[in-house]
Amino acid sequence: METNTNMEFYERFRSVPKEACKEIGAGKLKGFTDINPMWRIKMLTAVFGPCGFGWYIESEEHWTDTLGNEIGAFCKVALKVKHPDTGEWSAPIIGIGGSKLAGKGKGDGIDDEAYKMAFTDAISIACKNLGMAADIYFQKDRTKYNSYAETTTPASTKAVFDSNHPSWQKALDLMVAGKGSIAELQKKFIIPAHVETQITDYIKAHSKQN
Repeated sequence: METNTNMEFYERFRSVPKEACKEIGAGKLKGFTDINPMWRIKMLTAVFGPCGFGWYIESEEHWTDTLGNEIGAFCKVALKVKHPDTGEWSAPIIGIGGSKLAGKGKGDGIDDEAYKMAFTDAISIACKNLGMAADIYFQKDRTKYNSYAETTTPASTKAVFDSNHPSWQKALDLMVAGKGSIAELQKKFIIPAHVETQITDYIKAHSKQN
């Protein structure tokens, strides 16, 4: 069976490990998931190489918008990545993010972290175009755009499926025998990208033996 290379990066980036997710426990965003921004940096580096060599981010524009007594800080970035096989650089992958700078809920001062948070948010939006964290974002249509805090849909209640799971070996044996698939497992479990690779490699190796 031929591999759909158009989905290559999407499939590698789609799953978020449990340790990179944190459920928001209070406020109007309660029940939503905060994704650790360093996980995105880790994934970009793992797939494309070190920052500055295999990928980089250009900060294209910063601005503020005012509505009533609130001021928002916004940032536009362009993410560029180098294909690990061909060495070809991508076109700019655009992301726009924002964070509250001053106004309601901020007292009389300003948030000196606002532009940094807007920058981080913009990177997350750019990465989303590569399929990063797709399994979380795709659960529901609702997004965070009526709030400045970076969030996604409510945290998944699915368990993570890896080599520590009691059904691990049985599931692998069934797939080698043609009686199961990764797609079926994904209906019940969260399967991180590196685990999906492990499963695929196992199936290929043992199918040849049979």
